[in-house]
Amino acid sequence: MPSSYAAVASSSRKPVPVATATATARRPAAPLPAPAPSPSNPRHVSDSDPSCCSSSSGDETDLAASDPATASVISTYLSVAGDGADLAKVRLFLSSAARRRSPPCLICLDPIRPSDPVWSCSASCFALLHLPCIQSWAHQSASAAPSPTWGCPKCRVAYPKSQTPTSYHCFCSKTVDPPADPWILPHSCGEVCDRPLNSNADSGCQHTCLLRCHPGPCPPCPTVVPNARCFCGAHREPRRCARQRYSCGSKCNKSLSCGLHRCPVDCHDGPCPPCAVRGNHKCECGETTVERLCSERVFQCKRECGGMLDCGKHRCERGCHGGKCGECPLRGRRTCPCGKTDYPRLECDMEAATCGSTCEKVLGCGRHKCPERCHRGQCDKICRLVIKKSCRCGGLKKELPCHQDLTCERKCQRLRDCGRHACKRRCCVGDCPPCAEICDRRLRCGNHKCQSPCHRGACSPCPLMKTISCFCGKTYFEVPCGTEKNQKPPKCSKKCNVDRLCRHKFDCRPHKCHYGACPPCKMICAEELSCGHKCKERCHGSIPPPNPEYTLKPMKKKMEKHIECTPGTPCPPCQEVVLVPCLGQHIGQERAIPCSKRRQFPCQNLCGNPLPCGNHYCTKACHVLEIPLGQPKADIILSLHRKNTLAEPCEDCDLPCQRVRNSPCTHPCPLPCHENDCPPCKVLVKRSCHCGAMTHSFECVHYNNLNAKEQLKVRSCGGPCHRKLPNCPHLCSEICHPDQCPSVDQCMKKVNVRCACNTLKKEWVCQDVLKEYRRSGRDPKEVPKGQFGGGLLLCGEDCVKKVKVSSTELHLRKVQEVKNPAMEVANVPKRKKKRERGGQEPAPYSMLQKIKDFLSGPLLKLLLLVIAIAGLVGLVVVTVKFIYQISDWMNEMEEQRTRQRNLRAPRL
Repeated sequence: MPSSYAAVASSSRKPVPVATATATARRPAAPLPAPAPSPSNPRHVSDSDPSCCSSSSGDETDLAASDPATASVISTYLSVAGDGADLAKVRLFLSSAARRRSPPCLICLDPIRPSDPVWSCSASCFALLHLPCIQSWAHQSASAAPSPTWGCPKCRVAYPKSQTPTSYHCFCSKTVDPPADPWILPHSCGEVCDRPLNSNADSGCQHTCLLRCHPGPCPPCPTVVPNARCFCGAHREPRRCARQRYSCGSKCNKSLSCGLHRCPVDCHDGPCPPCAVRGNHKCECGETTVERLCSERVFQCKRECGGMLDCGKHRCERGCHGGKCGECPLRGRRTCPCGKTDYPRLECDMEAATCGSTCEKVLGCGRHKCPERCHRGQCDKICRLVIKKSCRCGGLKKELPCHQDLTCERKCQRLRDCGRHACKRRCCVGDCPPCAEICDRRLRCGNHKCQSPCHRGACSPCPLMKTISCFCGKTYFEVPCGTEKNQKPPKCSKKCNVDRLCRHKFDCRPHKCHYGACPPCKMICAEELSCGHKCKERCHGSIPPPNPEYTLKPMKKKMEKHIECTPGTPCPPCQEVVLVPCLGQHIGQERAIPCSKRRQFPCQNLCGNPLPCGNHYCTKACHVLEIPLGQPKADIILSLHRKNTLAEPCEDCDLPCQRVRNSPCTHPCPLPCHENDCPPCKVLVKRSCHCGAMTHSFECVHYNNLNAKEQLKVRSCGGPCHRKLPNCPHLCSEICHPDQCPSVDQCMKKVNVRCACNTLKKEWVCQDVLKEYRRSGRDPKEVPKGQFGGGLLLCGEDCVKKVKVSSTELHLRKVQEVKNPAMEVANVPKRKKKRERGGQEPAPYSMLQKIKDFLSGPLLKLLLLVIAIAGLVGLVVVTVKFIYQISDWMNEMEEQRTRQRNLRAPRL
């Protein structure tokens, strides 16, 4: 309702009707709850949807209590309905008609004023439109559509052309051109509606609407019916006429269609469900028994009947059935297959003979007859008679068999009913189908495109509704799509639900819902800096970005305020004053510097830091110490780290280790100057074994840590001693041992003892041999090793005989050598004979042999040279020919590939 109407109503002296005031005081209406849709997602809602509400703010009051015009509409209904009134849908349309902004027309998108003639859709959506706009809409839609109907621009309900509006009526259609009255709703006559409440026609309601002439649908009938029967009819109670059909909650207990059982479902509307009781039922022929539902007890099995027909000659070929099989279908009047000759007395078991005439049954084409003689069975379904046919559009004529269809390739160029696209159907008769493409033209709203099939004339208005809401979505109203650009978002008294991005989101003072960026935080930042101090500036954390959906222009230019810190910027440098030591951290050399500008500086002292050796000190100037990883340090803030760019290691100690080792080790330490103890001496010490057979190498630290007994033990090689005994030629048989070998008297080795002529031989122990030498007065040391033990035995008789025999054999050998001198010459080697012939003269050298020797040298070399040159030339010729052949083969392959590419390339 416009604001001028409210002002006139509030300032007029006309009293408010008593019924209105009484009804309003008796039943104050609560605001309708509605969900809060997202402002970025407009949803398609209908005006008849009770969930759609112009505003869901809790501060709004009841329309009936605040607006006299609205109270006058519902006063009569409330007096009859009392506390049980159901005005959800009516309240929606009344709130839409009474709000300050006039609702726009969905066709022209212009606002509807109270003085404009209007038309309301009374079938479904009850949308309010300008009368001239809907008349033009109906005329264009009826002329473009194949059937003389037109549809509502919003709900698309079809109206016949005869119902095109011609005059301006009120909402109840009683008054033509209703006058504008500030005490009643716009476009209303102010009388009782009296429209039949046909929404409950199935329940027998014959009452009329009790509201005053109003927009939107009529409310449910509030009349009380004294004896309202439930669905099953077992219970009666007084109820509203609109809700007199109800469920009592007890069992339905109606007889089901089977006639055997009753409905077990609770009292319900509509027919009862099929009987679900299971049992064993027989098929119609009675041969098969199956467990089935009671509602499916009548069924047929898959077995053929096979019973005898009445003729007694044929059997029933039907499936499972009830009752008798019936008469034989072959009994009675029979004809030949073509039906021209009758056989009245032919038995059922005899086959009817053919008559011999032409069949003349109509073929499958429906135009020609069968040319065959009377025959049994069906005629050929395909008509093969050649006739002259024309295509559907008449552009081609050709002789074809009758069963073949003829279509040409010409495309229809006539425009379809939309007037934009050609038919393009092959061989079209002229009945071009409706255009199946989507219109896809931009609607007047400017946000969407027409999704209807391609059509003539203007497109339908956009049926969607846009939700204009505050930022939080709790206060909103809906406008037709396309008008949201001229609307301003409503003011909301709720708290802003946008979470702050700074660290004070739980401590900052809340503010109201708004569009645009949230105001900056006014608290102290107090964020901990990297240095360990806290920021003392005003909060400069990030702020939520503004919602760009609505950009409101400022009414007045505001003076720019100086902001200390820009939101979203990092904290400024720390200004806290701290004491910074010098590079070398010398005592008494600290300086007071701001925390953000603190830098280490060199002092005038020397470094003095102990070197890694632990024995000397650094003599460099003051510098940053390079601290190795894992070494503890007191001040971590100074960043004395080996990754520091100013870090510099102390000087290196190049002196050798000057420490003296403990005796008996006399080797110096091989390491440079170091802090810890010297490492164990690893120098190898060579010591020979006791027998002198091998030399051992020991580490100094290992050998010197052994006592005297252990040193003697480790020096033993573990083998025989191998030292020669002093009196006998044998070696010491003991294991390698220190000191002297055992006495000679203990040598138990066996020695071969012989006589002077070496004929007799015996084995004695070495001790006995030595004793015999001493007894005979000979020194064993003077006896050669090869003659040790010889001459100790006395010669016997055998020795004399052996001497005689050997002298006789020697005499005979000399005699034989004298008698056979030729044998000596014959046995002389060939080398000796050649030497003996060396003094003879050589054979004479002939002239022929000289010429042969002369020619065999240079000519043979020249011949070999010529053969080598000829072979090399032949090899070069063969190689060149082979290269030429390879080149020709590669050229042929390249030509073949070029031809294949030309064949594969598409022709333009």
